[in-house]
Amino acid sequence: MSLTAVMITMDCAEPQELARWWATALEGEIAQDHGDFVIVRAQPVALGFQRVAEERRVKNRVHVDFAAAPGRGMAGEVERLVGLGASVVGEHSVPGLTWTVLRDPAGNEFCVH
Repeated sequence: MSLTAVMITMDCAEPQELARWWATALEGEIAQDHGDFVIVRAQPVALGFQRVAEERRVKNRVHVDFAAAPGRGMAGEVERLVGLGASVVGEHSVPGLTWTVLRDPAGNEFCVH
């Protein structure tokens, strides 16, 4: 393989706040805090949060899909994430796959299946 994904970076207004939320949601940890850029270490890939001046105006073009933790199942993970402050956007299904679209507290969409 020529490329390996090591981090997904999200633009946001408050990197520390959003990084703390994601660290809790992913049961990870804040690995680096550089003020305007914060890295959360989680498996299998790190998440970066960088401060930008402009506000989010449209649906994000790229989103992250997560598999539910073994033993919790999709419904249990969705319930846990909503309890942390995520909101449910919708549920979808195709043969062999069902997923829930959520938004983090900053409005970034992600999926759990």
